[in-house]
Amino acid sequence: MVRSMSMEQPVCLWPVGTELGEGPIWHGASHSVYFVDIRGRQVHRCAPDGSQRQSGNAPGRAGFIVPAAATLNSVVPAPRRHSAGTQVRSVATGGSENLGPRLRGGDGGDGGAGFIVGLDDGLYHFNEQTGAFSPLRHIEADLPNNRFNDGFAAADGSLWFGSMDVGETEPTGSLYSLHPGGRLTSVDSGYIITNGPAMSPNGKTLYHTDTLARNIYAFDVLPDGTATRKRLFVATAGPGHPDGMAVDADGSIWVAMFRGARIDRYNPAGELTGTIAFPVSNITKLAFGDADLRTAFVTTAWKGLSEDERAREPLAGALFAFRTDTPGLAQHTISLQDIA
Repeated sequence: MVRSMSMEQPVCLWPVGTELGEGPIWHGASHSVYFVDIRGRQVHRCAPDGSQRQSGNAPGRAGFIVPAAATLNSVVPAPRRHSAGTQVRSVATGGSENLGPRLRGGDGGDGGAGFIVGLDDGLYHFNEQTGAFSPLRHIEADLPNNRFNDGFAAADGSLWFGSMDVGETEPTGSLYSLHPGGRLTSVDSGYIITNGPAMSPNGKTLYHTDTLARNIYAFDVLPDGTATRKRLFVATAGPGHPDGMAVDADGSIWVAMFRGARIDRYNPAGELTGTIAFPVSNITKLAFGDADLRTAFVTTAWKGLSEDERAREPLAGALFAFRTDTPGLAQHTISLQDIA
């Protein structure tokens, strides 16, 4: 019998009401949580207790956000249709200001280099100090009905991310890896909705989700970064579909279940070892953070809920948190020099 995990129950940090919250990360440099609202076209940030809330508009559907390293000076931006800055509202003060003036810090090792964000048409640099988005690399120019979805930064400096069909009907999505030095590889294809790339603590196993098929796959990661030997890791059980995920320091895989109102935890052998229930249906992703990496920050969504369901789930789209027995893995950065 699968047991409920013995830890604190999830609490709402911020009833932000994202239509499709996604991509939480722990940003050590500012001691804060960043996440996106894909359909709301926003980037959000708050302190680990839910205070110091700030929100800014993105010039497209932001599928993921990861912290950048180095400077933009060595990057040659790809020509694109637009490059936009945006003003944001500070929820804490009620005023209008840029997202980042209060977020400066040095302990995260990113040198104040901002963030890399996956938008509809490729990878962008996000300067949280000014609120500006600058195009870095255009990808899938031949697939205008695709957008980019979940992604994460690996310990070796590689970026793993997926694309998907906006209409969620066509298998036009792919899994990509962008390696130090700028090598972009299409790892796998044929997905309608890609989700949850994550990696084992030793960097040798990649996990990736085919959401609509309810399957989580594992790949071997070779020393040169090549992902090979795809195999089924877990065929998840309903209710719900596997969405984003994170791996803890023991190698357990924590999977957010969209329409499942829970997070499931699997050991490296693919055995379900626990579950934690939520008061909302659509759980999208989690990230470990705070000083000891034992707080899980969880994004949710109200996408797809009926009016009656939304009335029953007033916290749908909120940012939640709960404490864990095992710490997660540190958040890594991606060098801007490796994007162009």
